[in-house]
Order: sequence, then C-alpha cells, then structure tokens
Amino acid sequence: MHFLNTARPSRTLNIGILAHVDAGKTSLTERLLFDSGVIDRLGSVDAGDTRTDDGAIERQRGITIRSAVAAFTAGDVQINLIDTPGHSDFIAEVERALEVLDGAVLLLSAVEGVQAQTRVLMKTLRRLRLPTLVFVNKIDRAGAREEGLLDDIRRRLTGHIVPLTGVRGIGTAHAEVVPRPLDAPRTTETLAEADSGILAAVVDGPPPTPDALRAALAARTADGSLHPVLFGSALGGQGIAELVEALPRLIPVSGVSTSPVPVEPRGTVFAVRTRPDGARTAYLRLFEGAVTQRQRLTFLRREADGRESVVPGRALGLDVVGRAGPLTAGNIAAVTGLHNIRVGDRLGRGPDRAPQFAAPTLETLVRARESDGAAPLRSALLALADQDPLIHARPGPSGSTALLLYGEVQKEVLAATLTQDFGIEAEFEPSRVRCLERPVGTGEAYEEIQRHGHTGFWATIGLRVEPGPHGRGTVFAYETELGALPRAFHQAVEDTVHATLLGGGPHGWPVTDCLVTLVRSGFVAPTSTAGDFRGLTPVVLRRALEHAGTRVYEPYHSFETELPLDALAAVTARLAACGAEFGETTGGDASWLVTGEVPARHVRDLELRLPGLTHGEGVWWSRPSGDRPVR
Repeated sequence: MHFLNTARPSRTLNIGILAHVDAGKTSLTERLLFDSGVIDRLGSVDAGDTRTDDGAIERQRGITIRSAVAAFTAGDVQINLIDTPGHSDFIAEVERALEVLDGAVLLLSAVEGVQAQTRVLMKTLRRLRLPTLVFVNKIDRAGAREEGLLDDIRRRLTGHIVPLTGVRGIGTAHAEVVPRPLDAPRTTETLAEADSGILAAVVDGPPPTPDALRAALAARTADGSLHPVLFGSALGGQGIAELVEALPRLIPVSGVSTSPVPVEPRGTVFAVRTRPDGARTAYLRLFEGAVTQRQRLTFLRREADGRESVVPGRALGLDVVGRAGPLTAGNIAAVTGLHNIRVGDRLGRGPDRAPQFAAPTLETLVRARESDGAAPLRSALLALADQDPLIHARPGPSGSTALLLYGEVQKEVLAATLTQDFGIEAEFEPSRVRCLERPVGTGEAYEEIQRHGHTGFWATIGLRVEPGPHGRGTVFAYETELGALPRAFHQAVEDTVHATLLGGGPHGWPVTDCLVTLVRSGFVAPTSTAGDFRGLTPVVLRRALEHAGTRVYEPYHSFETELPLDALAAVTARLAACGAEFGETTGGDASWLVTGEVPARHVRDLELRLPGLTHGEGVWWSRPSGDRPVR
C-alpha cells in the first residue's frame, strides 16, 4: 500500500526510530521509504542492501551503529527519519540523536515483546518527555501477541498507553490491522488519568465527545504523558499507512520561522561521516535562523576536560535533506567543508537540549600489529573519535592508543572498521574499568629559572591545585599579571595542564573536577621558548597534585533486574557480595523487580552469572550512573 505525496511540504517532522536489536527498525525505515515512493524496492538487512545502513560493518553485522537520515513526504509534511542504533554499546549515539528529534517511534516485536533495551530506551524517552508512538512490529509472525503484549507494555514500560489499532488474525500470514474505538472504556479511563478535562467530563458529565478525546490524545502525546500504540508489519506493510497518518497528527511539527528580524543560527551536529579521502560530512539540525552555502559558521565544542573551545568553518557544501535552498529552522542538512567538525559541536549559543549521559566506563589499549603501524593507527583512531567523541582517543604507553568504550561489541566494531576502512590490523588489550582522581585539598608548587649554571628549562612556573565543582571538569585560571608572558607561553602552560591531568594523577588515573591556577611565571628573552613551558609544566603540576592529595573514584551503574520468584534470594546475595546498594524491590504474580546501583567492575560478571542463577529467565539492564570513592 503506497501513500502518495500530493503537496509540496511546508513543515518538517524529525522522527527517531528506536528499538531493541532485531526488532525491525531498519526494515521499518525501508518500508516507509518504499511506500512513499522514495525507493523503488525494499532493501533487506539479510541481503545487506538497505538504505540507511550504508557502512560495510553495519551490513555484515545486521545492526545499525551510526545515526542515518532519510526523508519522505506525507501530505504537506516532510518526515525526516533518524534511524538510530539499538545495541546497548551504542546508547550514547542514540541519546545524541534524541537531541535533534521532534518525536520518536519506539519499535517492539509482537513476538519477543518488551526486551531489556526497550526499557532502557523508554526510560530515556520518558525522562526527556519526548513525544513517542509505540509501533508493534511482526504481527504476521508465528507467536505474535496482542492483548498479552499490551499488558506487558503497561506493566514493564508505561501504564499510560492508548491502543489506536488492533489485529485480526494475529500470528498468521493473513494478519490484518483494524482500528480501535477511542471511546472504549479502558481508553477513556487512560485519557482521564492524564487529562484533567477528560477527567472532569467523565466524573461530572456529559461524557467526552470523540473530538474532545482526539484533542486530549494529541495534547497528552505531545507533552509525553501518553503513548499511542499501533500494530503492523514492516515486511508485510500492514499498519504502515496508519502509522504515517498518526505521526503529524499526534506529534507537533517544526514550522519555518516567519519573523522579520534576522535570528542567529543555532543548531547541533549529531552525526559525522568521513570519506576515504578524509573529507567530512556533518549532519546539522537547525533550531533557529538559517544557513546558506559558503556561509562562515562558528561552532562551540565542549572538550573532554570540560573546556569550551571555538571551531570556525565555512559551509562549502549544503545539501538540505529532502529540500532545495538554504537550511532553515527545523530542517537537517549534510554540510561539507567543516574540516575539524565533530559530533556534538554546537552552532550558536542557546538552551542546551543535549541529553546528559555518563561517559564510557571501560578503557582499552590498542596497538598496531605491524611495527610501523603506530602512527597510522593513531591517526585512524583520532578520525573515529571525531565521529564519536566519547571514545576519547589519547596516546598510551609504548606507542599504544587508549580508548574509552561502553562495551565489548563496540570494541569488535572498531577493530573491524580499522581493518576495512583503514587497512590496519589492530590488537586490543582486555578492557578494564576506568577510574578518576579528584583533589582532596590544596597544593602548590613552583620552579624558578636557574640563571647561573642553568641545566633545565628556561621558564618559571608556579601552579596551585584545588578541588573544583563536581562534574565541571578542569578549570584553568590566572593570578599572574596579564601580559606577563607571551601568549604562546600562556597557551603552552594551559594546554599542557589539561593534557597532563588527562594522562593520570598520583594514582595513575585521569584527574578531573579541579581548579588549576597559574600563580607565578617568568621567562628570559630571547632564550625561553614555548617548549620550555611545555616541558616544565608537568613537573610542577605533578608536585602540586602530590601536595594536594587525590582520591580515586570508581564508576557505578544503575541496574534493574527482573527475576523469577524463586531466584530472588540467590541473586540479591550475589549483588550484595558485589557491593550493590539496593533501591526499590517490587514483586508481582510472576516475577520480582530489583533496582539499585553497583560498581561497574562487577557488571560483566553479574551479566554472565544471571542466567545460571535464574535458570535463564532473568533480565538484566544497567547503565553508567556516575562514580563514588573507592572503598
């Protein structure tokens, strides 16, 4: 069934498709593009010829790793589809994409039902109050469920759902989608729980009209209070037209600004693709203003150590998704010519919509197998870090490169990418949990220029180190007189301070959340060079850190585990042995739900032990949740 585009789109809707692995989100994207006439045949994940999974690794593994954009039109609305990763190791990629969305489609399988990653995604969507429709896929597969699955969604995802369609003949090849009445008693009750106007009509009368129910459904979906549910099949095409019709009706669309006053452009880079020749294409979502081809742009970047830096560039190429002309508010463009651009860079200042998520908690060292491959490997990993800044590629010992990771699948994908895209065979050391150090007191140290018999650096540096606000990273400040040093010398000191702290403190872990102040400086013209300041700064800084003292913090994960009734004692005993701090524990007729926090170093062991402790019936979910002092 095809839905035809009969009008030029005047509005834009940016939609993310999110799901657990193998729920069918890439197949759904293919179906939407096919039914709208954008592509002339359906791609297949198994065949490796889908539109959005354009990387060789994605095609081979059958999983989506990087966000991709495709567009189609429905009436006067252009719908941009952001096909996001589903694997938990790429959750940061998902959350970065959420920043640019107007709404989301959360995909479930009618066979497998609510899975662990589905719950992770819904938690994030509900926290952000992002308008979300739930699409239940694979209704034509054996074992598909309807009413039982709706009960699972209410119990395990959210109690505020409104089924808009049902299925006749579910679980068969002849499954057919049928509409559900909006004034059914249970649906009206759900709407009344979320909307005060409907509640007043139900309690005091007269009963709410169909128009009032539809208006309440749209309003409460828009503010994230309700989640409409639709059934269908991406492969068979059932229910797709109903989904397309519901998207612009229930999710507010982005309009083009008509203000006569020019507005500074404001947007976010949420994906970067690098061609074999090194040229980069940045996907930019614009929230305000407009961008034209060859326009000079200034981006702001939040560095790994908390600093904000400026990234200038020019939009040499501007390919607006689904449209011609300049990039306007609400739309997305592929921009070329921004040579140093990274994912997460922001155009203009304004409200920060970015989801806050913890940094990766695993660290690994990577080495090239060939003796002459260290430099090409580091260059390749730095290029990959531009696409995913959270991996934080930095020099390691003996020619290695240190990387941060969320999980082992991410490591496997990186190894395959290095081989296929860069021709580099790399070896990864076993991952270890990454801790951090923070100062506990104030320490100061300095080194003076030895004017007679000088054998060291031609520089005077004094530094003070003290604790800073938690979560702010490193802040560098001056107490010396401005202009006392040439600018190049000042920059050398500041850059070296940040690099040294990232390289490790007294206990060998990166140092964060501290204030470093330059309290003394001096040089000898024309003998002193920036190299003298780069060489002396680590010596003085390490001595100041030793005087201040540091404490080591280890990462923690928030966890939820769903257990069969007879496994509660065994699992909680294991969690307690791992130092878990328990939150809420709730029980039902069939299972227990246990929540809490646990040191990240025990997570992998718990994931491996859970099947044995629960006879294969336990479900584990966890994600980084900050850190705590090592006991």
